[in-house]
Amino acid sequence: MPYTVAPTIRWSVEPAHRPGTPLVVALHGRGADEASFAQLAPHLPQGATAAFVRAPLAEGAGYAWFANRGIGRPLPDSIAATAAWLFGWLDAEAAGHTSVSLLGFSGGMAMAGGLLLARPEKFAAAVLLSGTLPWDAGLPEEPGRLAGVPVFWGRDDADPVIPADLVARTGEWLRKKSGARLAERRYPGLGHGIALPELADASDFLQGAWSAAAQQ
Repeated sequence: MPYTVAPTIRWSVEPAHRPGTPLVVALHGRGADEASFAQLAPHLPQGATAAFVRAPLAEGAGYAWFANRGIGRPLPDSIAATAAWLFGWLDAEAAGHTSVSLLGFSGGMAMAGGLLLARPEKFAAAVLLSGTLPWDAGLPEEPGRLAGVPVFWGRDDADPVIPADLVARTGEWLRKKSGARLAERRYPGLGHGIALPELADASDFLQGAWSAAAQQ
């Protein structure tokens, strides 16, 4: 079903300071919300604008990006509806920024991955944390789909939440088929979460991707 209400967003900076900055679209995990995820703002690159977006579907005390058929397995119609809703907002918002990058955690990684697969040319970089790409959800998966796109993938090999088969499939595709400029980082002991060292690495990665693009 289409969504008719504009996204609810927690911004990292005031409106007057957003134009001309890199935009980071930050997508929280399943059952969380934009307010809790906005705690990451101080750890993102200085001079960027972060938009912490609330997912459209109520899920317990929080929200979810799509209906699923199990953890990390979106229903195609549901993720497509959310992608269309997000792009409807983003296509207008992006005009005021120098670039658009994605940051997604857990279910938000699957949603960020869906946006990235749908329109890779729109994004300067993607930070994917503790999750999976949205497999078998009607999105393009051909080899070279993310050719040249800088992608950071951070996780713990012992993540107790994301199914191991989905992690393995994501890794195989990102490393060997995607064409992305992949930075893969493992954080033993992280479990299913986000840690400060990981955020520091992700922030450095984004800065590097933006600097490299500016020099081209």
